[in-house]
Amino acid sequence: MTISSSLRVPGADLHYRIRGSGPMLLISQSGEGDADRSVDLVDRLVEDHTVVTYDRRGLSRSVLDDAGAGVTMAEHADDVHRLLASLTDEPVAMLGCSLGAVIGLHLAVDHPEQISTLIAHEPVAPRLLPEAERGHHERELAELQEVYRREGLAAAFKLIAEVLGIDPSDPTAEPDRTPAPMTDTRRANFDFFIARDFTAVIRDTLDVTALRGTTTRIVPAAGRETPRTVFDHRCAQELATLVGTEIAEFPGGHNGNTSHPRAYAARLRDVLGS
Repeated sequence: MTISSSLRVPGADLHYRIRGSGPMLLISQSGEGDADRSVDLVDRLVEDHTVVTYDRRGLSRSVLDDAGAGVTMAEHADDVHRLLASLTDEPVAMLGCSLGAVIGLHLAVDHPEQISTLIAHEPVAPRLLPEAERGHHERELAELQEVYRREGLAAAFKLIAEVLGIDPSDPTAEPDRTPAPMTDTRRANFDFFIARDFTAVIRDTLDVTALRGTTTRIVPAAGRETPRTVFDHRCAQELATLVGTEIAEFPGGHNGNTSHPRAYAARLRDVLGS
């Protein structure tokens, strides 16, 4: 059974979906991803997990009161805090992918009682990096926004793939995945992601040092196919050093949750059970 509902949060209505049975697992998506982005992965988890997915504020059905408003990472994290508080009084497991992983890191600092284990897959969190490297990538994200404004989505796609080490051809991707055509909704979501979520990342206020003391178990994760020198893998490396653990390797690359759903689900179970 699937439950689709919405929750009133400050400045927006937050759409969410619940599927399956068993321990609760919240998935916070990457990029322009909404509650349906990881459908193939969720299909392989619902036998033994109650899986919660949602549209981040500004995407798809999570409509802002002020359509022109910006967003902060703290607001994204507060949305998840409120969503979880409305669903359970027990700590849950969380898979955060890319931007979703940064949301999870905020929760691990501000509401560790809500998250038992956070799998932080390639967090796009410049604040994890040494200062010079951090500044470089913050400028890089701002430049990507300018390319998008000047040249459009196709040009921005190409550069985003280079920055995150994504191979658009994805030769090892699993077959028979659910198609994800470029609809008007996805175009609007990409616009919000690049124009406003990038700014939220650049201006993020994450208290990195507080991650050392959180009671949330943090598992830094990275894709097997993600180059070791790119921004997102470097953030995973620095997070692993900060919390004193090793990177958990997952199938695929930055978007392994969508490109390798069968293998990713199996690895996710391994990590959650370890």
